[in-house]
Amino acid sequence: MSFQSPWLLLGLVLLAVAVGIWTLAERRRMRYAVRYTNVDVLASLESGRSWLRLVAPALFLLALAALLVSLARPQVERMLLKDRATVILVVDTSRSMQAEDVKPTRLGAAQDALRTFLDQAPDGLRLGLVVFAGEAQVATPPTRDHELVKTAVDEIDNFLVFGGTAIGDALQTAVELGQRATGEPPPSEGQIAAGQSRLARTLAQAAGCAEKSPVSILFLSDGAQTRGVLQPLEGAALAKEACFPVNTIALGTPGGVIERGQSGFGFPPGQSGQLIPVPPDPDTLRAIAETTGGQFSEARTADALKAAYENLGSRLGREPGKSEVTFLFVAIAAGLLLVAGVLSAVVSPRLP
Repeated sequence: MSFQSPWLLLGLVLLAVAVGIWTLAERRRMRYAVRYTNVDVLASLESGRSWLRLVAPALFLLALAALLVSLARPQVERMLLKDRATVILVVDTSRSMQAEDVKPTRLGAAQDALRTFLDQAPDGLRLGLVVFAGEAQVATPPTRDHELVKTAVDEIDNFLVFGGTAIGDALQTAVELGQRATGEPPPSEGQIAAGQSRLARTLAQAAGCAEKSPVSILFLSDGAQTRGVLQPLEGAALAKEACFPVNTIALGTPGGVIERGQSGFGFPPGQSGQLIPVPPDPDTLRAIAETTGGQFSEARTADALKAAYENLGSRLGREPGKSEVTFLFVAIAAGLLLVAGVLSAVVSPRLP
């Protein structure tokens, strides 16, 4: 704990001095004898009330101490919401997300985890949702209306496009969405075409860039790139240059399969009923996270996926900072004064 005005804590010293002076005065006063007609009765009364008589003054002193501490404006270290904090959620909705190696399906598990994330997100956090398969679509722009985002998550089936997996393009869409949220211009066509050279430049940028940005990206996918204009690391270079950390989650198990229906969906044609392996691509997603300063997670079960979202949800859009807790000490002081007042009325120091 720290204090914005620590010099005001000198009031506690003055309070201690006042208590010391009062104690010395009381001891001096007790040196003088007082005559009573029945000393035995007086002793029995005093022994039964002596400790109770001290409770109310002690509570009063504690209340004064709490008020003096509140004047110094105490602060505690905690994770605070960043100014203009924004999280762009990116979810793979390709055909492979229908695999059932993660129950009930990969996509169903992702929806459940996203709902948990939304329930825990602070009210002031802006959230956007991007869904992608062969192309990326903005489901909801960044908004503080979390119910709107939750509705889009519930209706994510409406965004299913079984045209492959365009990881690089999805990253580009997320970056552009984050830049619009912060008022920064999106990259031009010429900048996108220079993705490879940008990657070399951005890898050399100083560490800590991502920590300063109010925007972060939470990216979930279950497969390798099969379509798209930009390669995954080219999309990561755009995020790195924008100082947007990309936290990636590789969903699924190496043994995940889907049943081929009709030809297409980004897979070679074949007979109906044939099982097609759809393993995740953790190496690419790990490289994206490392390039942008994000965190990589691998989820092979629904519980692991939910835990990953909970872990990221506890820190995304937040930064270490100091929060003033003056109100807490004022409330403690008010409570102590109330209890002291009640005790003073119930346990009177006057003798009968």
